[in-house]
Amino acid sequence: MEKAFRNLIKSRFPFLPGKKLLLAVSGGVDSVVLAYLCRNAKLGFSIAHCNFNLRGEESDADEDFVIDLADELEAEVFTQNFDTETFAEEAGISIQMAARELRYNWFEELSQTLNFDYVLLAHHANDDLETFLINLVRGTGLEGLSGINAEKDTILRPLLDFSRKEIEAYARQNNIKWREDSSNASTKYLRNKIRHKIVPVLEELNPQLLQSFKQTQSYLKESEALVEDYMSLIYPKAIQKSQYGYELDINFLKKIPNTRAVLYQLLKTFGFTEWNDVYNLLDAQPGKMVFSEEYRLVKDREKLLLTEINYPEDKIYHIAEGEELVMLPVGKLAFAEVDKIEKKEDFSRIFVDADKLQFPLIIRKWQTGDFFYPFGMKGRKKISDFFKDKKMSLPEKENTWLLCSAEDIVWVVNHRADERFKVTSATGKILKISCSF
Repeated sequence: MEKAFRNLIKSRFPFLPGKKLLLAVSGGVDSVVLAYLCRNAKLGFSIAHCNFNLRGEESDADEDFVIDLADELEAEVFTQNFDTETFAEEAGISIQMAARELRYNWFEELSQTLNFDYVLLAHHANDDLETFLINLVRGTGLEGLSGINAEKDTILRPLLDFSRKEIEAYARQNNIKWREDSSNASTKYLRNKIRHKIVPVLEELNPQLLQSFKQTQSYLKESEALVEDYMSLIYPKAIQKSQYGYELDINFLKKIPNTRAVLYQLLKTFGFTEWNDVYNLLDAQPGKMVFSEEYRLVKDREKLLLTEINYPEDKIYHIAEGEELVMLPVGKLAFAEVDKIEKKEDFSRIFVDADKLQFPLIIRKWQTGDFFYPFGMKGRKKISDFFKDKKMSLPEKENTWLLCSAEDIVWVVNHRADERFKVTSATGKILKISCSF
Protein backbone atom coordinates (compact mmCIF):
# COMPACT_ATOMS: atom_id res chain seq x y z
CA MET A 1 0.00 0.00 0.00
CA GLU A 2 2.89 2.34 0.72
CA LYS A 3 4.16 1.97 -2.84
CA ALA A 4 0.68 2.51 -4.25
CA PHE A 5 0.28 5.62 -2.09
CA ARG A 6 3.60 7.07 -3.29
CA ASN A 7 2.64 6.37 -6.91
CA LEU A 8 -0.73 8.06 -6.29
CA ILE A 9 0.98 11.18 -4.94
CA LYS A 10 3.26 11.30 -7.99
CA SER A 11 0.46 10.83 -10.52
CA ARG A 12 -2.54 12.63 -9.00
CA PHE A 13 -1.09 14.98 -6.37
CA PRO A 14 2.40 15.85 -7.64
CA PHE A 15 2.08 19.33 -6.12
CA LEU A 16 2.03 18.08 -2.50
CA PRO A 17 5.76 17.64 -1.74
CA GLY A 18 7.06 20.83 -0.17
CA LYS A 19 3.58 22.12 0.69
CA LYS A 20 2.32 22.89 4.19
CA LEU A 21 -0.32 20.24 4.91
CA LEU A 22 -2.93 19.83 7.64
CA LEU A 23 -4.08 16.25 8.33
CA ALA A 24 -7.45 15.72 9.98
CA VAL A 25 -6.90 12.81 12.41
CA SER A 26 -9.76 11.42 14.48
CA GLY A 27 -7.79 8.53 15.92
CA GLY A 28 -9.60 5.97 13.76
CA VAL A 29 -7.69 3.55 11.56
CA ASP A 30 -8.25 5.55 8.34
CA SER A 31 -6.79 8.84 9.50
CA VAL A 32 -4.01 7.21 11.53
CA VAL A 33 -2.87 5.21 8.52
CA LEU A 34 -2.99 8.36 6.40
CA ALA A 35 -0.67 10.05 8.89
CA TYR A 36 1.85 7.18 8.71
CA LEU A 37 1.68 7.07 4.92
CA CYS A 38 2.33 10.80 4.68
CA ARG A 39 5.23 10.53 7.13
CA ASN A 40 6.78 7.67 5.18
CA ALA A 41 6.27 9.57 1.91
CA LYS A 42 8.22 12.43 3.50
CA LEU A 43 5.37 14.92 3.26
CA GLY A 44 5.46 17.76 5.74
CA PHE A 45 2.27 18.00 7.79
CA SER A 46 0.62 19.05 11.02
CA ILE A 47 -2.28 17.23 12.68
CA ALA A 48 -5.71 18.61 13.58
CA HIS A 49 -8.06 16.74 15.94
CA CYS A 50 -11.68 17.61 16.74
CA ASN A 51 -13.11 16.58 20.11
CA PHE A 52 -16.87 16.76 19.66
CA ASN A 53 -17.56 15.74 23.28
CA LEU A 54 -20.22 13.24 22.24
CA ARG A 55 -18.83 10.11 23.96
CA GLY A 56 -17.63 11.40 27.33
CA GLU A 57 -14.34 9.88 28.48
CA GLU A 58 -13.98 8.02 25.19
CA SER A 59 -13.80 11.33 23.30
CA ASP A 60 -11.12 12.61 25.69
CA ALA A 61 -9.16 9.38 25.28
CA ASP A 62 -9.27 9.84 21.49
CA GLU A 63 -7.79 13.32 21.91
CA ASP A 64 -4.99 12.00 24.17
CA PHE A 65 -4.25 9.24 21.65
CA VAL A 66 -3.91 11.73 18.76
CA ILE A 67 -1.61 13.96 20.83
CA ASP A 68 0.64 10.95 21.54
CA LEU A 69 0.52 9.96 17.86
CA ALA A 70 1.64 13.44 16.80
CA ASP A 71 4.51 13.20 19.28
CA GLU A 72 5.54 9.83 17.81
CA LEU A 73 5.41 11.19 14.26
CA GLU A 74 7.16 14.41 15.32
CA ALA A 75 4.25 16.45 13.96
CA GLU A 76 2.71 19.63 15.29
CA VAL A 77 -0.80 19.01 16.64
CA PHE A 78 -3.86 21.22 17.06
CA THR A 79 -6.89 20.15 19.08
CA GLN A 80 -10.28 21.80 19.42
CA ASN A 81 -13.16 20.98 21.77
CA PHE A 82 -16.74 21.57 20.59
CA ASP A 83 -20.08 21.62 22.37
CA THR A 84 -21.61 19.80 19.43
CA GLU A 85 -25.00 19.03 20.94
CA THR A 86 -25.67 22.66 21.90
CA PHE A 87 -24.56 23.86 18.47
CA ALA A 88 -26.84 21.33 16.75
CA GLU A 89 -29.81 22.33 18.90
CA GLU A 90 -29.30 26.06 18.34
CA ALA A 91 -28.77 25.60 14.59
CA GLY A 92 -31.69 23.19 14.27
CA ILE A 93 -29.59 20.52 12.52
CA SER A 94 -28.58 16.93 13.18
CA ILE A 95 -25.57 15.99 15.31
CA GLN A 96 -23.78 14.67 12.20
CA MET A 97 -24.37 17.89 10.27
CA ALA A 98 -23.30 19.97 13.26
CA ALA A 99 -20.04 18.02 13.60
CA ARG A 100 -19.38 18.39 9.90
CA GLU A 101 -19.97 22.13 9.94
CA LEU A 102 -17.87 22.67 13.05
CA ARG A 103 -14.87 20.71 11.79
CA TYR A 104 -14.82 22.20 8.30
CA ASN A 105 -15.13 25.72 9.68
CA TRP A 106 -12.25 25.03 12.05
CA PHE A 107 -10.08 23.55 9.30
CA GLU A 108 -10.68 26.64 7.20
CA GLU A 109 -9.83 28.89 10.13
CA LEU A 110 -6.59 27.03 10.77
CA SER A 111 -5.68 27.11 7.09
CA GLN A 112 -6.20 30.84 6.79
CA THR A 113 -4.56 31.73 10.10
CA LEU A 114 -1.51 29.48 9.77
CA ASN A 115 -1.21 29.42 5.97
CA PHE A 116 -1.72 25.72 5.34
CA ASP A 117 -1.82 24.95 1.63
CA TYR A 118 -4.07 21.88 1.79
CA VAL A 119 -6.22 19.93 4.23
CA LEU A 120 -6.02 16.13 3.86
CA LEU A 121 -8.98 13.96 4.87
CA ALA A 122 -8.97 10.16 5.17
CA HIS A 123 -12.15 9.23 3.27
CA HIS A 124 -11.70 5.93 1.46
CA ALA A 125 -13.47 3.81 -1.16
CA ASN A 126 -16.03 2.38 1.29
CA ASP A 127 -16.96 5.88 2.44
CA ASP A 128 -17.50 6.76 -1.20
CA LEU A 129 -19.80 3.75 -1.72
CA GLU A 130 -21.77 4.54 1.45
CA THR A 131 -22.24 8.16 0.38
CA PHE A 132 -23.49 6.95 -3.01
CA LEU A 133 -26.06 4.70 -1.34
CA ILE A 134 -27.14 7.42 1.11
CA ASN A 135 -27.76 9.82 -1.76
CA LEU A 136 -29.54 7.10 -3.72
CA VAL A 137 -31.88 6.43 -0.79
CA ARG A 138 -32.62 10.11 -0.21
CA GLY A 139 -32.99 10.95 -3.89
CA THR A 140 -30.45 12.97 -5.85
CA GLY A 141 -29.32 14.14 -9.25
CA LEU A 142 -26.37 12.89 -11.23
CA GLU A 143 -23.87 14.86 -9.15
CA GLY A 144 -25.03 13.06 -5.99
CA LEU A 145 -24.17 9.69 -7.54
CA SER A 146 -20.77 10.58 -8.98
CA GLY A 147 -19.00 10.24 -5.67
CA ILE A 148 -16.87 12.14 -3.18
CA ASN A 149 -14.41 14.53 -4.78
CA ALA A 150 -10.78 13.54 -4.34
CA GLU A 151 -9.85 17.19 -4.80
CA LYS A 152 -12.05 20.19 -4.12
CA ASP A 153 -10.43 23.57 -3.62
CA THR A 154 -7.89 22.99 -0.82
CA ILE A 155 -9.53 19.78 0.48
CA LEU A 156 -7.79 16.58 -0.67
CA ARG A 157 -8.77 12.94 -0.09
CA PRO A 158 -5.80 10.79 -1.14
CA LEU A 159 -7.22 7.48 0.20
CA LEU A 160 -10.30 7.28 -2.02
CA ASP A 161 -8.68 4.59 -4.17
CA PHE A 162 -8.13 2.32 -1.15
CA SER A 163 -10.67 0.12 0.60
CA ARG A 164 -11.25 -0.16 4.33
CA LYS A 165 -9.87 -3.71 4.22
CA GLU A 166 -6.63 -2.52 2.59
CA ILE A 167 -6.22 0.22 5.16
CA GLU A 168 -6.83 -2.10 8.13
CA ALA A 169 -4.49 -4.73 6.64
CA TYR A 170 -1.72 -2.13 6.32
CA ALA A 171 -2.24 -1.07 9.93
CA ARG A 172 -2.00 -4.63 11.22
CA GLN A 173 1.03 -5.49 9.09
CA ASN A 174 2.86 -2.47 10.49
CA ASN A 175 1.65 -2.82 14.09
CA ILE A 176 -0.12 0.52 13.93
CA LYS A 177 -2.51 1.20 16.77
CA TRP A 178 -5.74 3.11 16.39
CA ARG A 179 -8.92 3.96 18.30
CA GLU A 180 -12.29 2.33 17.67
CA ASP A 181 -15.26 4.70 17.83
CA SER A 182 -17.97 2.77 19.70
CA SER A 183 -20.69 4.75 17.89
CA ASN A 184 -19.60 3.18 14.60
CA ALA A 185 -21.12 -0.12 15.72
CA SER A 186 -24.56 1.41 16.22
CA THR A 187 -27.15 1.28 13.45
CA LYS A 188 -28.86 4.38 14.84
CA TYR A 189 -27.42 6.50 12.04
CA LEU A 190 -28.19 5.95 8.35
CA ARG A 191 -24.53 5.61 7.31
CA ASN A 192 -23.91 2.91 9.90
CA LYS A 193 -27.09 1.09 8.94
CA ILE A 194 -25.95 1.03 5.31
CA ARG A 195 -22.44 -0.03 6.34
CA HIS A 196 -23.51 -2.91 8.57
CA LYS A 197 -26.74 -4.11 6.96
CA ILE A 198 -26.86 -3.11 3.28
CA VAL A 199 -23.28 -3.30 2.04
CA PRO A 200 -22.67 -6.89 3.33
CA VAL A 201 -25.72 -8.09 1.41
CA LEU A 202 -24.52 -6.35 -1.75
CA GLU A 203 -21.08 -7.91 -1.30
CA GLU A 204 -22.72 -11.31 -1.08
CA LEU A 205 -24.38 -10.65 -4.41
CA ASN A 206 -21.17 -9.30 -5.91
CA PRO A 207 -17.85 -10.02 -4.15
CA GLN A 208 -16.23 -7.43 -6.44
CA LEU A 209 -18.67 -4.74 -5.30
CA LEU A 210 -16.14 -1.95 -4.80
CA GLN A 211 -14.51 -2.52 -8.19
CA SER A 212 -17.90 -2.58 -9.92
CA PHE A 213 -18.91 0.55 -8.05
CA LYS A 214 -15.74 2.36 -9.11
CA GLN A 215 -16.36 1.43 -12.74
CA THR A 216 -19.96 2.64 -12.58
CA GLN A 217 -18.82 5.79 -10.84
CA SER A 218 -16.33 6.57 -13.60
CA TYR A 219 -19.15 6.33 -16.17
CA LEU A 220 -21.32 8.63 -14.05
CA LYS A 221 -18.50 11.18 -13.80
CA GLU A 222 -18.06 11.13 -17.57
CA SER A 223 -21.80 11.69 -17.97
CA GLU A 224 -21.68 14.52 -15.45
CA ALA A 225 -18.84 16.16 -17.38
CA LEU A 226 -20.87 15.83 -20.58
CA VAL A 227 -23.86 17.52 -18.93
CA GLU A 228 -21.64 20.33 -17.64
CA ASP A 229 -20.27 20.92 -21.13
CA TYR A 230 -23.80 21.05 -22.56
CA MET A 231 -25.00 23.41 -19.83
CA SER A 232 -22.08 25.76 -20.44
CA LEU A 233 -23.56 26.29 -23.93
CA ILE A 234 -27.16 26.55 -22.72
CA TYR A 235 -26.59 28.78 -19.71
CA PRO A 236 -25.87 32.16 -21.38
CA LYS A 237 -28.88 31.72 -23.67
CA ALA A 238 -31.33 30.59 -21.00
CA ILE A 239 -30.54 32.77 -18.00
CA GLN A 240 -29.45 36.37 -17.55
CA LYS A 241 -28.46 38.40 -14.49
CA SER A 242 -30.98 41.08 -13.60
CA GLN A 243 -31.10 43.93 -11.14
CA TYR A 244 -32.88 41.81 -8.55
CA GLY A 245 -31.64 38.29 -9.33
CA TYR A 246 -31.90 36.23 -12.52
CA GLU A 247 -34.26 35.97 -15.48
CA LEU A 248 -34.93 32.71 -17.34
CA ASP A 249 -36.19 32.93 -20.93
CA ILE A 250 -39.37 30.84 -21.11
CA ASN A 251 -39.57 30.74 -24.91
CA PHE A 252 -36.00 29.50 -25.20
CA LEU A 253 -36.51 26.86 -22.52
CA LYS A 254 -39.60 25.50 -24.27
CA LYS A 255 -37.76 25.13 -27.58
CA ILE A 256 -34.82 23.09 -26.36
CA PRO A 257 -35.05 19.31 -25.72
CA ASN A 258 -35.21 17.92 -22.20
CA THR A 259 -36.53 21.15 -20.72
CA ARG A 260 -37.26 19.60 -17.35
CA ALA A 261 -33.68 18.34 -16.99
CA VAL A 262 -32.27 21.69 -18.11
CA LEU A 263 -34.38 23.53 -15.51
CA TYR A 264 -33.01 21.21 -12.84
CA GLN A 265 -29.42 21.90 -13.90
CA LEU A 266 -30.03 25.66 -14.01
CA LEU A 267 -31.72 25.86 -10.61
CA LYS A 268 -30.38 22.94 -8.55
CA THR A 269 -28.02 25.14 -6.48
CA PHE A 270 -30.92 27.33 -5.31
CA GLY A 271 -32.50 24.69 -3.10
CA PHE A 272 -35.73 23.92 -4.98
CA THR A 273 -37.25 20.50 -4.38
CA GLU A 274 -40.70 20.62 -6.02
CA TRP A 275 -39.43 20.17 -9.57
CA ASN A 276 -42.83 19.42 -11.10
CA ASP A 277 -44.07 22.77 -9.78
CA VAL A 278 -40.97 24.49 -11.20
CA TYR A 279 -41.57 22.91 -14.61
CA ASN A 280 -45.27 23.79 -14.56
CA LEU A 281 -44.41 27.47 -14.04
CA LEU A 282 -43.53 27.64 -17.74
CA ASP A 283 -47.25 27.48 -18.62
CA ALA A 284 -48.68 29.01 -15.43
CA GLN A 285 -50.45 32.33 -15.09
CA PRO A 286 -48.20 35.37 -14.44
CA GLY A 287 -47.65 35.84 -10.74
CA LYS A 288 -47.52 32.12 -9.90
CA MET A 289 -44.59 31.33 -7.57
CA VAL A 290 -42.51 28.41 -6.32
CA PHE A 291 -40.31 28.72 -3.22
CA SER A 292 -37.19 27.15 -1.81
CA GLU A 293 -35.91 28.08 1.64
CA GLU A 294 -33.94 31.08 0.38
CA TYR A 295 -35.23 31.77 -3.14
CA ARG A 296 -38.42 32.46 -5.02
CA LEU A 297 -39.19 31.68 -8.67
CA VAL A 298 -41.92 33.91 -10.13
CA LYS A 299 -43.71 33.47 -13.47
CA ASP A 300 -43.68 36.80 -15.32
CA ARG A 301 -44.95 37.25 -18.87
CA GLU A 302 -42.09 35.72 -20.85
CA LYS A 303 -39.62 35.17 -18.03
CA LEU A 304 -39.14 33.18 -14.86
CA LEU A 305 -37.77 35.60 -12.27
CA LEU A 306 -35.44 34.17 -9.65
CA THR A 307 -34.94 36.34 -6.56
CA GLU A 308 -33.78 35.90 -3.00
CA ILE A 309 -36.45 35.85 -0.34
CA ASN A 310 -36.03 38.84 1.92
CA TYR A 311 -38.38 39.57 4.77
CA PRO A 312 -37.10 42.85 6.20
CA GLU A 313 -39.40 44.94 8.32
CA ASP A 314 -40.97 47.79 6.38
CA LYS A 315 -38.66 50.72 6.97
CA ILE A 316 -39.48 54.41 6.84
CA TYR A 317 -36.63 56.89 6.51
CA HIS A 318 -36.89 60.59 7.41
CA ILE A 319 -34.97 63.32 5.59
CA ALA A 320 -34.51 66.64 7.38
CA GLU A 321 -34.62 70.03 5.66
CA GLY A 322 -31.22 71.26 4.51
CA GLU A 323 -29.64 67.84 4.03
CA GLU A 324 -27.64 67.71 0.81
CA LEU A 325 -26.67 64.04 0.70
CA VAL A 326 -28.54 61.23 2.39
CA MET A 327 -27.10 57.72 2.51
CA LEU A 328 -29.76 55.09 3.03
CA PRO A 329 -29.72 51.29 2.99
CA VAL A 330 -31.74 51.62 -0.21
CA GLY A 331 -29.25 53.90 -1.95
CA LYS A 332 -28.22 57.55 -2.09
CA LEU A 333 -30.37 60.68 -2.40
CA ALA A 334 -28.88 64.09 -3.26
CA PHE A 335 -30.62 67.45 -2.77
CA ALA A 336 -29.46 70.71 -4.36
CA GLU A 337 -30.98 74.11 -5.01
CA VAL A 338 -30.70 75.09 -8.67
CA ASP A 339 -31.57 78.15 -10.74
CA LYS A 340 -33.36 76.35 -13.53
CA ILE A 341 -34.65 73.00 -14.71
CA GLU A 342 -32.36 70.83 -16.80
CA LYS A 343 -34.46 69.76 -19.73
CA LYS A 344 -32.68 66.47 -20.37
CA GLU A 345 -35.10 63.64 -19.61
CA ASP A 346 -33.73 61.46 -16.85
CA PHE A 347 -35.90 59.41 -14.48
CA SER A 348 -33.12 59.35 -11.87
CA ARG A 349 -33.79 63.01 -10.96
CA ILE A 350 -36.68 65.39 -10.53
CA PHE A 351 -37.12 69.15 -10.05
CA VAL A 352 -39.72 70.33 -7.55
CA ASP A 353 -41.05 73.49 -5.97
CA ALA A 354 -39.21 73.45 -2.64
CA ASP A 355 -41.81 75.65 -0.93
CA LYS A 356 -44.46 72.97 -1.47
CA LEU A 357 -42.51 70.37 0.48
CA GLN A 358 -43.21 69.59 4.11
CA PHE A 359 -40.17 68.37 6.04
CA PRO A 360 -39.07 65.94 7.16
CA LEU A 361 -39.55 64.11 3.89
CA ILE A 362 -40.26 60.39 4.07
CA ILE A 363 -39.00 57.59 1.87
CA ARG A 364 -40.78 54.25 2.10
CA LYS A 365 -41.98 51.24 0.12
CA TRP A 366 -45.31 51.49 -1.65
CA GLN A 367 -48.44 50.18 0.04
CA THR A 368 -51.81 48.97 -1.17
CA GLY A 369 -54.07 51.98 -1.74
CA ASP A 370 -51.25 54.45 -2.47
CA PHE A 371 -51.99 56.94 -5.23
CA PHE A 372 -50.34 59.97 -6.82
CA TYR A 373 -50.88 62.53 -9.59
CA PRO A 374 -48.46 61.49 -12.38
CA PHE A 375 -46.44 64.39 -13.78
CA GLY A 376 -47.83 65.57 -17.10
CA MET A 377 -51.23 63.95 -16.58
CA LYS A 378 -54.57 65.08 -15.19
CA GLY A 379 -56.12 63.28 -12.28
CA ARG A 380 -54.76 60.76 -9.84
CA LYS A 381 -53.66 57.18 -10.34
CA LYS A 382 -53.21 54.23 -8.02
CA ILE A 383 -49.60 53.15 -7.69
CA SER A 384 -50.67 49.58 -8.40
CA ASP A 385 -52.26 50.69 -11.71
CA PHE A 386 -49.14 52.68 -12.54
CA PHE A 387 -47.05 49.55 -12.05
CA LYS A 388 -49.44 47.56 -14.20
CA ASP A 389 -49.28 50.12 -17.03
CA LYS A 390 -45.49 49.97 -16.95
CA LYS A 391 -45.63 46.15 -16.98
CA MET A 392 -43.36 45.97 -13.99
CA SER A 393 -42.43 42.55 -12.63
CA LEU A 394 -43.12 41.57 -9.04
CA PRO A 395 -39.46 42.09 -7.95
CA GLU A 396 -39.48 45.53 -9.59
CA LYS A 397 -42.65 46.48 -7.70
CA GLU A 398 -41.25 45.21 -4.42
CA ASN A 399 -38.08 47.25 -4.85
CA THR A 400 -39.76 50.53 -5.80
CA TRP A 401 -39.59 53.35 -3.25
CA LEU A 402 -41.72 56.45 -2.73
CA LEU A 403 -40.49 59.87 -1.67
CA CYS A 404 -43.26 61.58 0.28
CA SER A 405 -44.08 64.94 1.77
CA ALA A 406 -46.35 64.18 4.73
CA GLU A 407 -49.06 61.97 3.19
CA ASP A 408 -48.47 63.08 -0.40
CA ILE A 409 -46.22 61.21 -2.82
CA VAL A 410 -43.61 63.51 -4.39
CA TRP A 411 -41.83 60.92 -6.49
CA VAL A 412 -42.17 57.28 -7.46
CA VAL A 413 -38.42 57.07 -7.30
CA ASN A 414 -36.72 56.47 -10.64
CA HIS A 415 -40.11 56.32 -12.41
CA ARG A 416 -42.38 59.39 -12.24
CA ALA A 417 -42.68 62.66 -10.30
CA ASP A 418 -45.97 63.99 -8.92
CA GLU A 419 -47.74 66.83 -10.77
CA ARG A 420 -48.58 68.67 -7.54
CA PHE A 421 -44.95 69.52 -6.79
CA LYS A 422 -43.89 70.63 -10.26
CA VAL A 423 -42.01 73.84 -10.90
CA THR A 424 -44.17 76.70 -12.25
CA SER A 425 -43.65 80.36 -13.09
CA ALA A 426 -44.61 81.17 -9.49
CA THR A 427 -41.90 78.92 -8.01
CA GLY A 428 -39.43 80.80 -5.83
CA LYS A 429 -36.99 78.00 -5.03
CA ILE A 430 -36.23 74.98 -7.23
CA LEU A 431 -34.96 71.81 -5.57
CA LYS A 432 -33.23 69.13 -7.62
CA ILE A 433 -33.52 65.63 -6.15
CA SER A 434 -31.48 62.82 -7.67
CA CYS A 435 -30.93 59.23 -6.69
CA SER A 436 -28.59 56.34 -7.26
CA PHE A 437 -29.96 53.06 -5.95
